[in-house]
Amino acid sequence: MISPADMVLFARVVREGSFTRAARQLGITKQTVSERISKLEEQLGVRLLERTTRRLRVTGAGATYYDRCAAIAAQIDEANSEAQQQEAEPVGLLRVSSPMLYGRRYLAPVVSEFLGRYPKARVELVLADRRINLIEEGLDVAIHIGTLDDSSLVARKLGEGPMYLVASPGFLAQYGTPSARELRDARCIGFSAFETWSVEGVKSRIDPVLTVNDLEVACDAAIAGVGIACVPTLLCQDAVREGRLKVLFGPKPALLRSVHAVYPSRLNLPTKVRLFVETLATRVAPMLPLHGAARRRRS
Repeated sequence: MISPADMVLFARVVREGSFTRAARQLGITKQTVSERISKLEEQLGVRLLERTTRRLRVTGAGATYYDRCAAIAAQIDEANSEAQQQEAEPVGLLRVSSPMLYGRRYLAPVVSEFLGRYPKARVELVLADRRINLIEEGLDVAIHIGTLDDSSLVARKLGEGPMYLVASPGFLAQYGTPSARELRDARCIGFSAFETWSVEGVKSRIDPVLTVNDLEVACDAAIAGVGIACVPTLLCQDAVREGRLKVLFGPKPALLRSVHAVYPSRLNLPTKVRLFVETLATRVAPMLPLHGAARRRRS
């Protein structure tokens, strides 16, 4: 019978790219590692690694087997970590990154709740509207909005941020309310010289009258009557309720942007990271659609 411990050992060897480094981390000899991997290959009847004097190379079968073994190793580590940390209290500095708008409008109460509940923890909140490398910049958690493009990170979905096409009553009185097919010719506020908006199944490549790189500026410009903007609920909800903006094209959001908490690994996940992400996951209210605003628009 193949030992799960040998499968975990194989995953460690591949990840480290060396028998020596794997042996050093586990506190065993390089010879023991080599013998256990050879025994594993013999039991499987498959060559997993090609060995040379300078390096290891994973075979095709070994690469497939590694994916399975790495998943098992992660589950084992996660189970052990949960058992060890169940009663542990977060201690020390937690470094969190977030887009600026989300951080300013949404994270303050989350951080306050976390610090109030766990007084031995400290938080450094890094607000930046750019893609951040968690490993290189020494971050524990990042809030990511939109499509995930780094499969090496662990991601927990917190919700979806609805975005609406909005315009001021003055703008609509002057230029009229466009149909979905007329949107491409309307005065719009965008984030690139040419971008595509999809409304009611119609895709429109807009040519913005104003191009900005900040959602708050886009919302303020829409309130001022510059054009039609696509902005998230937490930015436009007050202006919609107060009648300074109107939602176009019915109650359905124009776009849903996924909101994730991402962190480097499940392996030995620190208590402070686990509990902060759990605190985040309980607070989804700012990501709810503008149902009330949409109903008032139809009345």
